[in-house]
Amino acid sequence: MSIYVDADACPVKAEVEKVGTRHGVRMFVVSNGGLRPSQNPLVETVIVPDGPDIADMWIADRAVVGDVVITGDIPLAARCVEAGARVLKHNGEALTQANIGNILATRDLMADIRAADPFRQGGGKAFSKADRSRFLDALERELRTVKTL
Repeated sequence: MSIYVDADACPVKAEVEKVGTRHGVRMFVVSNGGLRPSQNPLVETVIVPDGPDIADMWIADRAVVGDVVITGDIPLAARCVEAGARVLKHNGEALTQANIGNILATRDLMADIRAADPFRQGGGKAFSKADRSRFLDALERELRTVKTL
């Protein structure tokens, strides 16, 4: 069992390290740079070359059944779910075989809507303390579930 973190713009890296360490799980924090490496022997900081989706490809090529992937990138999540990994968004939402199709379709629809209206302003919701708390709870549940498989 390993945890893979899509670390670019990930607001829960410290939480992943805390929970992963408590469970003794190896963690891979993947980005294209700009991160301070952890001194934790269970955490490996992986720096990939610059380029579109290079970090995503690195994770998707390695995540398998029994692994947990932390990402907000829906196409990456879909690839990892297809490979049998368990996937969590930063707010604790689990992405599974049952919901990834709808989430991917909604993402594509929203991209089309945004492209059709260049004056559309705004982004997603701000990351809150409640999101952080839900994430911690969800990661704890996922790791316990994977350990029992």
